[in-house]
Amino acid sequence: MSPKAGNFKNPFSRPWMTETGAAAAAGGSGSIGLKGVVAGGITGGIEICITFPTEYVKTQLQLDEKGGTKKYTGIFDCVKKTVKGHGFFGLYRGLSVLLYGSIPKSAVRFGVFEQAKLYMVTDSGTLTTTGKLACGLAAGVAEAVFAVTPMETVKVKFINDMRMEKPRFKGFFHGVRTIVREEGIGGVYKGVTATIMKQGSNQAIRFFVMESLRDWYKGGDRDKPVPKYIVGLFGGVAGAASVFGNTPIDVVKTRMQGLEAAKYKNTWDCFIKTWKHEGPLAFYKGTVPRLSRVVFDVAITFTIYDSIMDMFNYVWK
Repeated sequence: MSPKAGNFKNPFSRPWMTETGAAAAAGGSGSIGLKGVVAGGITGGIEICITFPTEYVKTQLQLDEKGGTKKYTGIFDCVKKTVKGHGFFGLYRGLSVLLYGSIPKSAVRFGVFEQAKLYMVTDSGTLTTTGKLACGLAAGVAEAVFAVTPMETVKVKFINDMRMEKPRFKGFFHGVRTIVREEGIGGVYKGVTATIMKQGSNQAIRFFVMESLRDWYKGGDRDKPVPKYIVGLFGGVAGAASVFGNTPIDVVKTRMQGLEAAKYKNTWDCFIKTWKHEGPLAFYKGTVPRLSRVVFDVAITFTIYDSIMDMFNYVWK
């Protein structure tokens, strides 16, 4: 090998991260992107199946407006009435929508974050505070536009449809066809502005907290591995921070994507009307079930993703 070849430096290597778990996804292998998509899809599927009932309850409570149409007195009342009226699996109505969308969402989120990180990293191999926030924001905005908005809109409409005495949607594809036929393709892009705000702030907060806690744990030693239980703990903290930071945006997004979204002119009109008729506390409806879901969700997402990438890097060269 010539000296020139021997001195070749991989422009995509990232020595500040360990070569295990999610960190390995930052390597220079051409298959890293595909590994991230597959690992993210598997992780998303497992996470959704475990945590979806709390997402269902959160959405029901956020759609439950004050007045004569109010159906639930709280979390347990919502669970009780749902199981009584539709059986245990009634808590999983709308699950298929998230399962169908988990792979592209994960692909966009992790792909954009990793690519943005390549551009934002400093000479010392780390991200500044602004860099962490910017990379997370880019990932969140991208996933909101290309995956989350249509997926979430259909999910909310499915859950809202179930609240009716005679549900119209017979299944996922029938529901999508009905929505597109009645509202056009824009029918699955309701609340896109609120979704961009929600996902952008979500990922900015989560990736910032996660990256900051990793840096703190390593204490300047870039090669120090982070145990999986610590990754899970950090993920839970990141998830909790995102919940308290953007639940009001989530409430507006949910209402903009519901079956009664037509009564709002736009995202700002939804915010004004909700504040006027229900008060500021309405923007924190569903916080408890969302908190329980998101903390567990983000914790297991980072933990499982790290573990799957460990396995992939061992068997998938």
